[in-house]
Amino acid sequence: MLFNSFPFIFAFLPVTLAGFLLLSRGGNRLAAIWWLVFASLFFYGWWDWRYVGLIVLTVLFNYALGNDLARRGQGGYRRALLAAGVAANLALLGYFKYAMFVAGNLNFLFGTDWDVGRIILPLGISFFTFQQIAYLVDAYRHQAERSSLAEYALFVTFFPQLIAGPIVHHKDTIPQFRDGRTFRPRLNNIAVGLTIFAIGLFKKTVIADGLAFYATPVFALADQGGNVTMLEAWSGALAYTFQLYFDFSGYSDMAIGLARLFGVRLPLNFFSPYKSTSIVEFWRRWHMTLSRFLRDYLYIPLGGNRGGAGLRYRNVLVTMLLGGLWHGAGWNFVLWGGVHGVALVVNQLWVASGLRRLPPLVAGLLTFLLVVFAWVFFRAETLEGALAILRGMIGLGGLAEGRRLLPETGDIVFCALALAAAAAIAFLAPNTAEIMRRYRPALLATLLGGRPPRGLIARRLVWRPSLPWAVAVGAAASCAVAAIFGWQSEFLYFQF
Repeated sequence: MLFNSFPFIFAFLPVTLAGFLLLSRGGNRLAAIWWLVFASLFFYGWWDWRYVGLIVLTVLFNYALGNDLARRGQGGYRRALLAAGVAANLALLGYFKYAMFVAGNLNFLFGTDWDVGRIILPLGISFFTFQQIAYLVDAYRHQAERSSLAEYALFVTFFPQLIAGPIVHHKDTIPQFRDGRTFRPRLNNIAVGLTIFAIGLFKKTVIADGLAFYATPVFALADQGGNVTMLEAWSGALAYTFQLYFDFSGYSDMAIGLARLFGVRLPLNFFSPYKSTSIVEFWRRWHMTLSRFLRDYLYIPLGGNRGGAGLRYRNVLVTMLLGGLWHGAGWNFVLWGGVHGVALVVNQLWVASGLRRLPPLVAGLLTFLLVVFAWVFFRAETLEGALAILRGMIGLGGLAEGRRLLPETGDIVFCALALAAAAAIAFLAPNTAEIMRRYRPALLATLLGGRPPRGLIARRLVWRPSLPWAVAVGAAASCAVAAIFGWQSEFLYFQF
């Protein structure tokens, strides 16, 4: 079930929220938790009921194993138990996500004809697998408090974050499920949650889906082997750059807003990443919970900053290559991760060398251009398609050949206006966390650091429960819902 769908907005959400509020007002915390668990499983099963049993089995398996790890003392058997648990989770993820990719590569290398069949990737498996691996590791380290089955099940299945994150840490949400204040209905939570949800819905259905009309035909042309001109390549690449930005930002807002309706604060996962002045800063702002997971459960166990510069750079590259592969079973994703890994190493070498820092405007532009080029690998369905776009971007496909961008996308003037509007919002406007900052919209990462938002607009544009804001948010929500009549598209992080 999509957040940007009529069944979700006008049926599932009102019924789920009403049931939660009724149970919460009755003071039955456990019943309210189980209500959300079963509602979340229904939400998950709307896409394909066959996989409800899969997620339930993973919850039961990891809950039992985590309790066993937390209860036992030190010893080799305990380490073996952790290794077996992590391996089981990775094996499940590996089968569903990478079996066809591995079989295809082996067939190519050895001329074989292995067929694993058509495997449908369960929704959200990359997210709930990582969450539960982190739980097992922390239970092994005695850093995870024991919880009830209801609390753990809701931690994994809570529908606002189930499909596309954020990757929630058990310390983020389980203490909230135990806090009686979470289950005291508050009008403030409803107002804040609906506002954030409306902002996210507008980003998705109006901005991101609108930009898709300019990005999709260009990449389709490239993947089909067609020549891509410079104008087409840059228009398509920039359109996708901002489409993904507002699609993921919109989902992140909707997830935070939905959770807030139930009195739960999710961690911030997206914080104006295109305003970054270095690739290091970009990864502190983009998919922040994934960056945290890769740092704590991959980069640091690999050795982190220990062992000298050479090993540190190796660890960065390995982490980013695996992070790229996490995003998708394809060499394009590996290359995307590799580009970011090399960029992070170069960034660290620049800092370590003591070279003078570039002016913020220049550094920001270079960072943005690097991100745009890397997104080409992320978006293209084939390596040949990605290379065709890149050739076009450097002018090897001709300038424009005196024609419109593509017949399907309309006049290039409209494309330019759409890109200009998207860029103005991404670079100049405050983000949702800044607009809603007076009401603590999410578990804010240390990125915020308590400092005031940058820019005059960001400092002045602050949400409050007032008539002007109600009219503005209502208008945005109306436009967003009206846009759903045109078409409903999946989120770009929908099936990772």
